[in-house]
Amino acid sequence: MTTLDERPNTALIVIDVQNGVMAVAHERDAVVGNIGSLVAKARQEDVPVVWVQHSSEELPVGSDQWRIVPELVPDAAEPVVAKEYGDSFEATALEDVLADLAVGRLVVVGAQTDACVRSTVHGAFVRGYDTTLVTDAHTTEDLTAWGAPPPDQVIAHTNLYWSFQSAPGRTAAAVKTGEVDFGPGA
Repeated sequence: MTTLDERPNTALIVIDVQNGVMAVAHERDAVVGNIGSLVAKARQEDVPVVWVQHSSEELPVGSDQWRIVPELVPDAAEPVVAKEYGDSFEATALEDVLADLAVGRLVVVGAQTDACVRSTVHGAFVRGYDTTLVTDAHTTEDLTAWGAPPPDQVIAHTNLYWSFQSAPGRTAAAVKTGEVDFGPGA
């Protein structure tokens, strides 16, 4: 029940599944596989798939590090949104893309859990979107050397707290890949 009027559609948002981001990601292959199955399901159900692609000093546009992993290939008709900040809405075309598609509900997957994924689910939620995080289709790298918990704990904590998010007029959810329902009001 999004707060965005006349936006009944759902979109799959795939965040930063780029070579440089995924190279050392926790359970990379399993996460990429889950994302791939959701992309296939979304395409089969005519649900928009929107790709978000980060650029930075470490991910220069056009470099191999910047490219989306070879297992996941955006369809030519699917929007690819360029970003430079953690929140996929910040200084990007994402809001316009979603408005044009009449999307009020997002299913979110990708990397990194404790950076761009977290920023984007929060950014979506405060903008009025119903926001579902797919618990086994997001990942991060090991940042324990800088004081962070191990990646599996970062992911588990994010899944836990997102399942309890609430706000007036919108919903948050945390579900596994096999539980994703792209239908309206799911």
